[in-house]
Amino acid sequence: MDVAKALQFIEQVTENADKVQQTTLAEILSQNGGTEYLKRFNLDGPDAFKSKVPIVTYEDIQPFIRRIADGDRSPILCAQPISDFIISGTSGAQGKLIPVNKQEQDIRVLQASLAHAILKQHVKGLDEGKSLRFMFIKPDRRTQGGLVARSAITRFFKNDIKNRADAMTTTSPYEAVCCEDIFQSMYTQMLCGLYEREHVLRVGALFASGLLRAIRFLQLNWQNLTHDVRTGMLNPRVDDQGIRGCMARVLRPEPELADLLARECDKDKWEGIITRIWPNTKFVDTIVTGSMSQYIPTVDYYSGGLPVTCTQYASSECSCGINLDPFCHPSQVSYTFMPHTAYLEFLPQDPDWSGSELVDLVNVEIGKEYELVVTNYNGLYRYRLGDKFRVTGFHNSAPQFRFLARRNVLLSIDTDKTDETTLQGAVESAYKVLNESKTVVADYTSYVDTTTIPSHYVIFWELLLKDSDGWPSGEVVEQCCLAMEEAMDAEYRRCRLADKSIGALEIRIVERGSFEELMDYAVEKSSAAFSQYKTPKCVQLKPMVDLLNSRVVAAHFSPSPPHWTLEERL
Repeated sequence: MDVAKALQFIEQVTENADKVQQTTLAEILSQNGGTEYLKRFNLDGPDAFKSKVPIVTYEDIQPFIRRIADGDRSPILCAQPISDFIISGTSGAQGKLIPVNKQEQDIRVLQASLAHAILKQHVKGLDEGKSLRFMFIKPDRRTQGGLVARSAITRFFKNDIKNRADAMTTTSPYEAVCCEDIFQSMYTQMLCGLYEREHVLRVGALFASGLLRAIRFLQLNWQNLTHDVRTGMLNPRVDDQGIRGCMARVLRPEPELADLLARECDKDKWEGIITRIWPNTKFVDTIVTGSMSQYIPTVDYYSGGLPVTCTQYASSECSCGINLDPFCHPSQVSYTFMPHTAYLEFLPQDPDWSGSELVDLVNVEIGKEYELVVTNYNGLYRYRLGDKFRVTGFHNSAPQFRFLARRNVLLSIDTDKTDETTLQGAVESAYKVLNESKTVVADYTSYVDTTTIPSHYVIFWELLLKDSDGWPSGEVVEQCCLAMEEAMDAEYRRCRLADKSIGALEIRIVERGSFEELMDYAVEKSSAAFSQYKTPKCVQLKPMVDLLNSRVVAAHFSPSPPHWTLEERL
């Protein structure tokens, strides 16, 4: 989309956000008022929507979705035919089936075009260069009724990438992206990126964890990749015929390039490797909000401090947020929620809030936290998305939100209830202690060890050493444990100190590559595409816990309980 037209559109819809929201709701109800789901509520217009239609979770509407998946083509949730399903679930859990129709897909394409136009506004000549973006898909599934079910990323690339104007700017061949063998796909995308090193203006992946795995892949395979560049011959392990056909047009002997790659990759330090290999890179394009924020130091390390852009907020259920300031610091990313995408309501995350009414988009308050509740064109009505946000400001009359985390408790032993936001804050407190050493936490997860009495929190860390002598001492890791406990909420600290119902927090350091193995296991067992995978911040499945425990090289406990006072209970 033309930059001027995109900016004009954004201004139009955000200046009249409330009016656009009411129009959006009226359109949704007008189109779908005759569906089986909505007819039960005897709606006589948009005014009755809030009073009669209940707030729901996936479990509430799953029977309706299951009927559609099993082949019922009647207008159950929406009047427009359901074309396929997006499989929602990115952390190893069993996926949810989210129905999709053409209207909802058109909104997603428009949002992507708006986000790209905003980038073009900030980066001169963006479309003249190329993007090295590591992209991966999962095999399609078919429901009992014959509808295709696939991850959001798989759906996007199979349905839209050939028709997108900016698809031609990527270095990754379509055949490589669509190859379901992760090694062959990654190898080919990396090889093409190396050949195009002078033309690459941005490097990225959907999530920061995926980008870091690509860097790790280069560390493990640079010698083979360099050999291919030197000889112009493709590694025989890449045997996909579609890939070999397209690579025949790419491969050529370039011994000088091979020498350069070998010199850079053979160095002990990989700090700034992205700009050393791809010298014209202007920014890193990947998501580092929410749980992905833990990867910011590692991304900075490998990129040499390049700007990191998070361009839009999109979930399997809806795409509604645009980052109007894509070059802000990752910790300051806020998404302007676009009122034309869906009817958006908000559940206050205030323990003192006891009302039954949700808050409208334009009535949210700066500084307060909410859970997003969505009503969209593909049959989700007052659906709790599970994502938590904090309001940071407004663009015209449209609010801007900072993504915080997924809702729900991660860890609990007694009366403690530790959610993802609290855990992430505790880990960041430990990072401050660790900053004194030459070490970065590459990834982390957690679980409750119930084999001890009392049970205790376990945090698995995989470390990235900036220098060979940068391994932190046991005393430093113990202080990291204590820093995490001090950052926990008052109820955890009360249980730990006063009730002694929670044992000392433990950090278990695992071998390099352990979280890659965890990713491989989770992707194999789930419906998530590789590029959609996010390390779960809590592991509960025994095989995942066993895998990490088998890779532990060191373990340290908090040396003393955290502070807590009686006044904190009042």
